[in-house]
Amino acid sequence: MSDDGVPVPGNGYRKGPVLLRRGQVPTTTTDQRLLAGPSKDTDWLHGDPWRVMRIQSEFVEGFGALAEIGKAVSVFGSARTSPDHPDYALAVAVGRGLVEAGYAVITGGGPGIMAGANQGASQAGGLSVGLGIELPFEQGFNPWVDLAVNFRYFFARKTMFVKYAEGFIVLPGGFGTFDELFEALTLVQTHKVTEFPVVLVGSEYWQGLLDWLRQACIQRGMISPADLDLITLVDDPDEAVAHVVERGAQLRAAEEAAVREAAAAEAQAAAETGTRGTVRGPRTPSGA
Repeated sequence: MSDDGVPVPGNGYRKGPVLLRRGQVPTTTTDQRLLAGPSKDTDWLHGDPWRVMRIQSEFVEGFGALAEIGKAVSVFGSARTSPDHPDYALAVAVGRGLVEAGYAVITGGGPGIMAGANQGASQAGGLSVGLGIELPFEQGFNPWVDLAVNFRYFFARKTMFVKYAEGFIVLPGGFGTFDELFEALTLVQTHKVTEFPVVLVGSEYWQGLLDWLRQACIQRGMISPADLDLITLVDDPDEAVAHVVERGAQLRAAEEAAVREAAAAEAQAAAETGTRGTVRGPRTPSGA
């Protein structure tokens, strides 16, 4: 079983690239040890610098593995969805559609929706990426992942989901899916990242959440009505892919236009500064 109660093949414990079994399995995860509060034991003073090195290595390994995957979209959803569920078929269709549109597909690499999206991408002949995470019991990568990277730290893994994706497609899921969805929305809302499309698939599942955001959060002033424009809700997987393609193209065009405008303004400012800074010498009398 995984830490969220999902039956998974194999057993053991992933600690970065290391697999531990039986008596070697620790009782806490790397994240738990990192985030544990200070105690009377001061060994953490000497251990935390080494944690920094491990964190650095995860970023270096992740950047190195993913730097050349090209255009990609991150797909999120439940690990508990069975292969015979309609949501799994939606995930397969999303993965296939993204590859046909020229994207690689990034998931958490596990079972359920993640496996479905990876399966669709792999069967369509595209690049299927899985970003795994250390769990108390080995969840393992689903068999449809072509490029797999395993992480100790959630925040390092989350960085990779955002850094190498041009959009998010979110299918029905639980707390982990909600976390990924709202973190993406927060990054866009606060302009910590350049805007990218966020698409929810499945109105039966997601409409209640959007209604609550509109009725409770907007009415209390917790978010603005424009914030909901960051989210697009669809039922058709082809429509989800089409929105990512179209909105992505619009955002790229706007970004390129902004870069051109900034460069033009900088060039104009430099020209004006140069003109003001020119000192004219005395004129030479004619015939001299």
